[in-house]
Amino acid sequence: MERIYLDHAATTPMEQRVVDKMLPFFTETFGNPSSIHSFGREARKWLDEAREVIAAELHCKSQEIILTSGGTEADNLAITGVAMARQHEGKHIITAKTEHHAVLHTCEHLEKLGFEVTYLDVDQTGLIHLDQLKRELRDDTILVTIMYGNNETGVLQPIREIGELLKDHPAYFHTDAVQAFGTMPIDVDDLHIDLLSASGHKLNGPMGTGFLYVNERVTLSSQMFGGEQERKRRAGTENVAGIVGLAEAVQLTKQNRREKAAHYDKLKETMLQVFEKESLAFTINGHPEHTLPHILNVHFLGVSIESLLVNLDMEGIAVSSGSACTAGSVLPSHVLSAMFGKEAKELTSSVRISFGLGNEEDHVEQAAHKIAAVVKRLVK
Repeated sequence: MERIYLDHAATTPMEQRVVDKMLPFFTETFGNPSSIHSFGREARKWLDEAREVIAAELHCKSQEIILTSGGTEADNLAITGVAMARQHEGKHIITAKTEHHAVLHTCEHLEKLGFEVTYLDVDQTGLIHLDQLKRELRDDTILVTIMYGNNETGVLQPIREIGELLKDHPAYFHTDAVQAFGTMPIDVDDLHIDLLSASGHKLNGPMGTGFLYVNERVTLSSQMFGGEQERKRRAGTENVAGIVGLAEAVQLTKQNRREKAAHYDKLKETMLQVFEKESLAFTINGHPEHTLPHILNVHFLGVSIESLLVNLDMEGIAVSSGSACTAGSVLPSHVLSAMFGKEAKELTSSVRISFGLGNEEDHVEQAAHKIAAVVKRLVK
């Protein structure tokens, strides 16, 4: 049985060029980049080059990039780092109900420490309303953190408009761009973004790598203590092999970005056409236009999500019910709950299908027919 992987929003396979680039750094260029001898200096050179590659993609300065272990650490450092550094100015933070748990749980932790967090509503397409954001902004608001593209539905928030709104406000603007970075061209200066989180394993790079962009004007308190790595902002010996792989993955994202996006749009269209031909009762969760090209969230009326995922796995089709961080327990999606309500049928009958490296039209068409057959078998 041929297995078809359609869960690239959870993690992606590494490009072979990334693997090849990393290999020498396990056995040859193995020095500690904090060491002053030649082995350390060579490792440091590669870290500096990786930082420059990432900075070029965001149109920022290389010293504004903090290398991390992934998106979760980057989110934690951004939110808690700003909160601790600016608590004397105010303790109000604004986020959205559909954020990744790396953001939501960090905000919940800060609430226990005396911070006040406003959670913005979204409409049924998954978008926040700028009018509500304007109303909730206060003199003591120190941070607004809104995800660039949602990891469950692919919905793109109005990042440019948020940046413009906050341009003349003292609050910093952070965005979790883990799903969007590499897929969307991002200019942090043009968008007035102060902090941005990203992860290597979402763009065909290695797990355990990521970064946080921090505008040089931003005041940030370190949350890890030890050495003076990353300009004293993130202690700990850097993962040189992983960071080299991350930089190579970033380089590769620049190649044929538009063509890849068009390809993923075509794969979406192919899958939905099969669903329609098979006369399935389905709807798409999320905004029809403001969306990432590689994520498709579909509600199948009358189907149990647990049964659907198990049966699809038996057919060799890998999809998910939402965030990989909670998919193991198949909990109701907090994203769909925010969009449709806690009792909505979409919470128990929706799957996330996400495309990426290795997915071709014939594979997706084959998978779509298998999904249709399983849905018809399971429909109540």
